Amino acid sequence: MISKIKEIKEVLIDKKRDWSQKRSKDWPKVREAHLKEFPVCAVCGCNVDVEVHHIKPFHIAPELELEPSNLISLCETKKYGVNCHLFFGHLGNYKTENLHLLDDVKRWQKRFEERKKQLKD
Repeated sequence: MISKIKEIKEVLIDKKRDWSQKRSKDWPKVREAHLKEFPVCAVCGCNVDVEVHHIKPFHIAPELELEPSNLISLCETKKYGVNCHLFFGHLGNYKTENLHLLDDVKRWQKRFEERKKQLKD
């Protein structure tokens, strides 16, 4: 019931989306092309269970759904104990937008690289 109320609020008050908003028929092709070009997680470098994440969420900015600059690859493997898609992309809640995603990716990418070096030594 509460989720339905939140959904109605998003539509009627926040104007985040409308009831008829659906994915573009071109989304599967754009997703596939993105994964072909960026097959690994932007944070940890994992190449398993990689998802295409919208930097600006589809429900907030549907006009950016197919825009390549609005897409980033994030994994769901928990390779280093973290589901990068959930943690970095959504701050632990799939309904949340990470307004600092690109900064977080750069910062944590460096940390994962440092960790890999430590494990090699």
